[in-house]
Amino acid sequence: MATQTSAQPAPMGTGKDQFVALKTYSGSCHCGTVRFEADVDLSQGTFKCNCSSCTKARSWLVVARPDRFRLIAGAEAQTLYQWTPPGHAGPNFKFHFCRNCGIRTPAWGEAEAMGGAFHAIQVTLLDGVDPDELAGAPINYVDGRNDRFDLKPADTRLL
Repeated sequence: MATQTSAQPAPMGTGKDQFVALKTYSGSCHCGTVRFEADVDLSQGTFKCNCSSCTKARSWLVVARPDRFRLIAGAEAQTLYQWTPPGHAGPNFKFHFCRNCGIRTPAWGEAEAMGGAFHAIQVTLLDGVDPDELAGAPINYVDGRNDRFDLKPADTRLL
């Protein structure tokens, strides 16, 4: 269930100085073992990335800064997957999955173009989100395939 919270500075990665009204969303994996809360404003935008991992998972994500994300339960039930993109010294994202139901749970990453450290949350994990609010959320496309999280990829048809 989403609950309204007070106005806060704009979420990271937006480049906006305005204040936004955050909502606290509860979320979970399919079996409910992994549960979390996140303070986000869907009207500020969601994103889809064209990197190989996001493309294969058909990811549709919303970002929460670390201070706006709380893992409530299921830390021990998560499996970690890390991948080092070509040309990188090491992985820059930590992908998590529930080992019980196999659903991708919030990832952790760090990218300057995204405003630093963040959690990437599949919007489909948000429990009780208003379908009209989600359908009205702007979608931003990022070119993760080329490490250009500040640019839209040339082709977004299959994202």
